[in-house]
Amino acid sequence: MRLGSARALFIAMVLVQCVATLRAQQPLSIEVECKAQSQLANDFYGGLKPKPAAVSGRLHASLEAFGVKVEPAPGSSAAPQASPPQATHRFWDRTNDLLFAAVGAGRALDYASTLNLRRRGVDEIFLTNSIVDNHPLFAGIEAAGTAASIGVSYLFHRTGHHQLERWTSIVHFGVATGGAARNYALKTPHHP
Repeated sequence: MRLGSARALFIAMVLVQCVATLRAQQPLSIEVECKAQSQLANDFYGGLKPKPAAVSGRLHASLEAFGVKVEPAPGSSAAPQASPPQATHRFWDRTNDLLFAAVGAGRALDYASTLNLRRRGVDEIFLTNSIVDNHPLFAGIEAAGTAASIGVSYLFHRTGHHQLERWTSIVHFGVATGGAARNYALKTPHHP
């Protein structure tokens, strides 16, 4: 009993540490603003003599976050630079909703094809037959696979790897659907 309590306490401590670490992280846009402001300060105070157009553009970009509008001086050839569009999106947007639904559908198709495979007398190669024959356990494993895919996508989203976030679901859907197609394509063994 004490060993189980110690494990539960250890897992709780690890989870608390993970949550604290995630909450302490700052968004990427703040880091970019800080770097731009730091570079601007280095150019002015570090003895470097930047070109006026470059200073104006950086000043404009760093003050945009505070709602300050910077107009170029009359007669100046420096035009205000537009900030690049942000590529960030909400995690639960329409694209991810559709991709996660596709992953769930692919896993459900894999579940059905594997049960069909077992009914025809073919052995499962990735799991033991006893796990597949226990339908609630096997359904839980398929659901956990879907949840793990969503979790990996979320980690990629939080770290700013938005293409990998999408490709995780696309590849998972492809592998699950391909596995289901393979299960249906296997020939039924005929025992003499």
